[in-house]
Order: sequence, then C-alpha cells, then structure tokens
Amino acid sequence: MLLVTDPGVAATGHPERIAESVRATGIEVVVFDQAHVEPTDVSLREAVEFGRDAGPFDAVVAVGGGSAIDTAKAVNLLTTNPGELMDYVNAPVGKALAPVNPLLPLVAVPTTTGTGSESTTICVLDVLSLHVKTGISHVALRPRLAVVDPSLTATQPAMVTAASGMDILCHALESWTARWYADFDAKTPEQRVPYCGANPVADMWSEKAMSLLATAFRRAVRDPEDAVAREQMAMAATFAGLGFGNAGVHIPHANAYPIAGRVRDYRPAGYPQDEAMVPHGMAVSLTAPAAFRFTFDGDPERHLRAARLLEPDLSADERGPDALPGVLTRIMRDIGIPNGLAEIGYGAADVDGIVEGALQQQRLLATAPRPVSGDDLAGVVGDSMELW
Repeated sequence: MLLVTDPGVAATGHPERIAESVRATGIEVVVFDQAHVEPTDVSLREAVEFGRDAGPFDAVVAVGGGSAIDTAKAVNLLTTNPGELMDYVNAPVGKALAPVNPLLPLVAVPTTTGTGSESTTICVLDVLSLHVKTGISHVALRPRLAVVDPSLTATQPAMVTAASGMDILCHALESWTARWYADFDAKTPEQRVPYCGANPVADMWSEKAMSLLATAFRRAVRDPEDAVAREQMAMAATFAGLGFGNAGVHIPHANAYPIAGRVRDYRPAGYPQDEAMVPHGMAVSLTAPAAFRFTFDGDPERHLRAARLLEPDLSADERGPDALPGVLTRIMRDIGIPNGLAEIGYGAADVDGIVEGALQQQRLLATAPRPVSGDDLAGVVGDSMELW
C-alpha cells in the first residue's frame, strides 16, 4: 500500500500512526511524505515517479489536506494508466484523456476542512510554465472511501481554517447557483462530464453545507478547540464536495486558478513561508462577492436563498444583487481573509492576465448561470481589488 502525505502533516505523527496500524495487519506500507502544498505539475511528476519506482501497490491512502489527496489521485491515475500528466489535464491546457485502466482503491483521510477532495472527482494543480491553475477531472479519481475525523483538523492554523472554509463556502454557493442541469443540451453517455449543473441531488448537499457554515465557520476560526464547530466544518466540507462534484463550480473558481498561478510575493500566515502562494480557498473567495453580484440576474431567488441560509437574520430589505455579496464580505472580514486582490499584490495592470487565465477554464465558465465574456470577467476582477 502507498500512503501519501505532506511534510507538515507527517510531522504531526498521524500518517505514521495510520501506517503502523495497517502494518500490524500484515500489509506492507510505503510512505511518500513530500506532497506539495498547492500541487504543481512538477511536484505531481515527482510523486508519480516515486510511485512508479516503489510500486506496484494494491491500494493508496492519502492523509492530509486537499493537496495530499489530489497528489494521491494523480499518483493513482498515472501508476495504473499509460501516458504522462498533461495527457490527462483538462483541455485546453492538457489533452483531457480518460483513463483506460481501472484505478486502485483510494482511501482519503482529510486533515483540513475545505477542499472536499475526499468526495470529488477532481485533482487540482498549478502548471508552472503557464502560470495557470487547472486540473484533472474524471469519475475514476473519486476516492473509494473517506475517513473524516474532525479531531485531525484541530491543529490547523486560523488562516488555514479560514481559507479552507471559504473553499467549502464557494463550493456550496457555486454549485447552488450553477446553471440548471436541464438547461444544457442533451449529451450522449460518452460526452457527459462530472459537472452537470445545479440539480436536486447537488442542491441537498450544498444547502446543508451552507446551513452548517452559518453556525460553525466563525467559531471554528476563532476557537480551534470548539469540537462541535470542527465537526460541523468537516461535514460541510464533505457535503459541499458531494454537491459541487456533481453540479460544478463556475466564476470564482475559474478566476482562482490564474490568481493562484500568477502570485508574486504573497505569503499567508499559517502556511509554509519558503515560497509565495495564494491558498486555493483564499484565491476562490477574493472574487466571489463580485462574481455573485454579476450572476444575480441569472437566478435572483437562488442567490437570496443562499444569503438567508448563511445569515438567517438577514434583513427583509436586503433583496437585491448586493445581498449575497454583503453576507460574504462580512464573513471574510470576520475571519481575516485579505481585503481583496490588492492586498495580495495585484493591481489594475494584472486584470488582463487574470482574465486570460480564467477564460481558459471554459469547463467551469460553462456552468455559470448566465453567459460570461472576457469583459464580464474584467469587471468582476476589477471590482475585487478592494472588498470593503
């Protein structure tokens, strides 16, 4: 069995305890503890090379945040199937090939509450040479089993909880507000993709995730020892993963990829300080208020319902396009998320580059509840330089 984790999580001792428990049953365990926080094409290739050299294996276990789980997904894919990483990366960045061989059973043990990677079909990565974030998407990547233990998240720094939690929130909001599944042209089975638009099944997961976040999010950031809040955040992450892994995400996630991929010198508290980075959940959140202001006309009632789920005492007078953005900015301010793109080092001169990168994410933009042009994205990005 291959166990995949990252250096920070390895230092907690959790992965080794899991490995020893498995070894006690007579199963050999090989540990790869160099998963990269915010995986890149380079780090994934290194992990795949390790897996190919150390294998073959009968199963893969991922212990860590979304980065470790996504790394395990890539290793699982490329140690069981022919070709190289870019063969499977989503078009137009990669070739978007589908696996031809079955993957090994993958068990995901999340130690952060955010990505929902334990319940999704997605592996996210930065392609360093292109300064863009993209992914691999196929149903075969979904873990066979998820072991969600909220106590494993108790040592998360506050900013990790905040950024990861914003990823949960945007997963739920984007899948909830996505284009309705029946409004897409009918597809043949081989044309169908994991993201099918908002639908009754995804709605159930997304709505419950938002309800949990309404009571738990701020508490989990402020008090890491609040066991109830931690449990609710863990459930919200998995539920939102089930929701967006079915319905899809749209504008905030499309923008997040170039925002993270083009970072220059931002180093968030609570994360490794040896290199610049914008955590995925933070990158997603920074254009979310403006994005949901733009998508409001696509389905006003859904946007207002989301605002009321997140802030039950929302004034009855707040029924316009600013209602949901207002709720989001209040949450972000309370949990310490940066006040817009300018605070992480971007300015007006960066708008065109971010838009160019976002436009490459057509798989995501197609799920938005209204058509999105480059000019529309430029307006969203420009309005996100300062949020409050």
